[in-house]
Amino acid sequence: MINGLFWLLGCQVLGEIGVRLLHLSIPGPVLGMAILFALLSWRRPRASASVFRASDGLIKHLQLLFIPAGVGIVTMFGQIGHAPLPLLGGLLVSWIAGLTVVGWLASWVLRLTERTSR
Repeated sequence: MINGLFWLLGCQVLGEIGVRLLHLSIPGPVLGMAILFALLSWRRPRASASVFRASDGLIKHLQLLFIPAGVGIVTMFGQIGHAPLPLLGGLLVSWIAGLTVVGWLASWVLRLTERTSR
């Protein structure tokens, strides 16, 4: 499990470093997840099993990962109150975009599974 946590945190650190060096406007953990996805896509068996064990342990306690976000919202509540319309607009647009992408992916996967089952 320690090896898996090393892979997860290592990819996150690489993402943070990449974002800061390249001055990207995305969060470092997002780039880190892309790096982890690329590494796991190459099917490194040594890393994959331990990463899956570590991620399963994290998923079991997923609710704890929401605490920092909640604390951040409470801490920045004054600033959030000064600009509620852009915040609500961003939430609405991201919700619609996420719903659209999930719907498109679900229909694509259904078509793909129907073709392979024939």
